[in-house]
Amino acid sequence: MVLLEDVAVRTGGDSMAEISVAGKTCRLVTLGCKVNQYETQLVLETLERNGFREAADEEPADLCVVNTCTVTSNGDSRSRQVIRQLAKQNPGTRTLVMGCYATRDPVAVSKLPSVFEVVTDKRELPDILGRHGIHDMPSGISRFQGRKRAYVKIQDGCILKCTYCIIPQVRPGLRSRSPDDIETEVRRLIDNGHQEIVVTGIHVGHYGVDTTRGRSGLPPFRLWNLFRRLDRIPGRWRMRLSSIEAAEIDEDFISAAADCEHLCPQFHPALQSGSNAVLSRMRRRYTVERFLEKIDRMRERLVNPAFTTDVIVGFPGETDQEFAETLNACRRAKFMKIHGFPFSTRRGTPAADHPDQVHGTIRDLRMQELVRLERELARQYYDSLVGEPIEVLVEGQLEARPGWVQGTDRRYTPIEIPGDRRDVGRMISGRGVRAVEHCLEAERETSR
Repeated sequence: MVLLEDVAVRTGGDSMAEISVAGKTCRLVTLGCKVNQYETQLVLETLERNGFREAADEEPADLCVVNTCTVTSNGDSRSRQVIRQLAKQNPGTRTLVMGCYATRDPVAVSKLPSVFEVVTDKRELPDILGRHGIHDMPSGISRFQGRKRAYVKIQDGCILKCTYCIIPQVRPGLRSRSPDDIETEVRRLIDNGHQEIVVTGIHVGHYGVDTTRGRSGLPPFRLWNLFRRLDRIPGRWRMRLSSIEAAEIDEDFISAAADCEHLCPQFHPALQSGSNAVLSRMRRRYTVERFLEKIDRMRERLVNPAFTTDVIVGFPGETDQEFAETLNACRRAKFMKIHGFPFSTRRGTPAADHPDQVHGTIRDLRMQELVRLERELARQYYDSLVGEPIEVLVEGQLEARPGWVQGTDRRYTPIEIPGDRRDVGRMISGRGVRAVEHCLEAERETSR
């Protein structure tokens, strides 16, 4: 297999360097993960520093930026669809495309309408933008557009070799940001009103590995060290971890999770399958027994932590019995939320060439069964919070329920609680009252 070189693909035509950027309008669209959303915000703030402003809803944009995803085939097709729609809705625009799909298939992307630049390595983005008169990219973000919580990217890259995943091929090698830069950015976001910070990356649990690997004399600084450092930032705010691999949950991690005041007791270890045979074919680094042992250990140290997860349904060769083992493992883990994904073939990965592909109809039926289980487990977890104190980050009003607002608590439980528009963006205290299918209803304990 030939890997793409880390270069930008030029499509010809006029360069944006030939026109002034001052006073120009831009429109940015993000597909995919939290890391992509963070990187788009960084580009937006760069454009604003250089005289751009975001186009209004019905206003055509001079520059469009699309941050693409390629985790599944749907991510590829959706990326193409968005680029075509932007070209149609913004006559005469120029579109810069970046992200994992752009890296994976830059030639195809370059042929789409209005595309003038395809960025295949985001490390080159400052130089690429500079060629078009867009300079002075900040080292971090100062706000998170349109969101109550802010994502902070702490690292990039993944060195694992899971047989289904294309991401290690379209992201750079491991690269961790300095603790100083991260802390500065977190403090700035808190000062600017964001009360929840989501620590994210491509492989968050490998934070810091690249800084000491092969370098003698440097003390290790890992994810749990970062938690402890950020936890010293004063104020009423909270920190959430976007994901973690079960193999990286060790005693140091658990101790930090239990000790850090601001860290939310909600964790997202990706199970992917509850069958050891399937995990072996996936080339995952744990057994089901070891995974569940880690969760049990965290439940011993933390107060009713919530666990969410990812599950791939219909991985090549998955039998009815192996899928049943996955359902049993999910019940044993008592996940609050399960992100189920039907297996999607990614050209260039070992799983794509597996001869025993699962039929789409079978995948769909298994997905339905997993969704039913998720609803059952979620309701059970909501029940466990009835009568318990909660802290809610309010994210919006309930249009169908005047006098009520919705948000999430520290355990990422969806909450509905009495309130009004003045509460949006604030953290309010309450107590769980009643579990329903889609959320936990709560009462307020403090006066507004």
